[in-house]
Amino acid sequence: MHNASLGQSDGHGMADGTEDGTSGPVPFFTQARTFEELWPDIRSRLTEVFEDGKFSHGRQVARFEEALARWTGARYAVGVNSGTDALVLLLRACGLQPGDEVIVPAFTFVASASSVVLAGGRPVFADIDPVTYTIDPKSAADAVTPRTRVIMPVHLFCQMADMDALLDVAHHHRLTVVEDSAEAIGMRWQGVHAGLLGAGGVLSFFPTKTLGAIGDAGAILTDDRQLAENAAALRHHGRFGRTLAHFPGISNETTVNGVNSKMDDIQAAVLLAKLARLHEDIARRARLAAAYTERLAGTPGVLRLPTVVPRTARTDPVFYVYLVEVERRDELAGYLARHGVGTETYYPAPLHLQECFAHLGYRRGDFPHAERACERTIALPLYPDMSLDDVDRVCALVRRFTTRRPV
Repeated sequence: MHNASLGQSDGHGMADGTEDGTSGPVPFFTQARTFEELWPDIRSRLTEVFEDGKFSHGRQVARFEEALARWTGARYAVGVNSGTDALVLLLRACGLQPGDEVIVPAFTFVASASSVVLAGGRPVFADIDPVTYTIDPKSAADAVTPRTRVIMPVHLFCQMADMDALLDVAHHHRLTVVEDSAEAIGMRWQGVHAGLLGAGGVLSFFPTKTLGAIGDAGAILTDDRQLAENAAALRHHGRFGRTLAHFPGISNETTVNGVNSKMDDIQAAVLLAKLARLHEDIARRARLAAAYTERLAGTPGVLRLPTVVPRTARTDPVFYVYLVEVERRDELAGYLARHGVGTETYYPAPLHLQECFAHLGYRRGDFPHAERACERTIALPLYPDMSLDDVDRVCALVRRFTTRRPV
């Protein structure tokens, strides 16, 4: 039997779930309760936006950048309109030139590699560590060529890539490190926040993220003043000087070819309200992840539960996603869906085998760990609004599926 303190309702969701599917659904993600609790603060901030009459690149964005910099310890935080744009603009701000190669893991969201293309570079893929799902430093080192300029570790699911080993690779080959830390808010390496160990990093505030907006939004983190100024100019049509919360700045001379990637003040207002409880939300995610691990340990057919590996430095894991490897992954996803439980597949196809990168010439078998992960991994629901009773129900259904073939 489970620990009684974990198995009973904790006031964060539904009554006890059952194996026969009679209780309510467990979506893959929802933040309805969070918004109900935060609505007074959000409403007050939104009122300021409407009274200000500036809905993009305004005072709320400036306040959020300052608050985010304090929370992460970054010297500079640059708000943009998505995590993908953050990667593109950061690569450009780092001086990426057409044809420059960027080493990227083959197992990650497509934006990690497509951002390289959009910035004018060429992605070169590397395999992953089969336990952490992050880029394998040896595979990354083997991928270096005379045209390599950047190595891009991606911090996935609950932990950071092996930054000591990757920084050694970068130092040896004189490469710039750009961290795709889109999922990694709250993760730290020897006290340094993800995104701040190399030239810079990014955050995504897509609604499902650990700190999520109500639409698309993102940010660049860096300790490099010139890099921050370059990125800030690129997000606002290439205009240097004061533009944030400063309407006359729109007449500043365009110095470089930038884009329109300004953060909306409505998103900044929501993020400011949610940032105030981020530590609490991270702790809640950790408790839910621990409950999953307790209940699923030893389940037949579950090939691997999340494992936070020891590093040469102190690390701070954050459970953005609870990812497991299972037999008959797609059948399990369908079974859970029929019983009202949402799941997500991270990721159904490795990047080197996707059509948009076919011209790069990779073949099946080039990165076996990435390919195997794409075939077997599935993410179970995990978010602060979820109850421990919800975890009970999901785990009961997983055990039921794996112990006898469902009809």
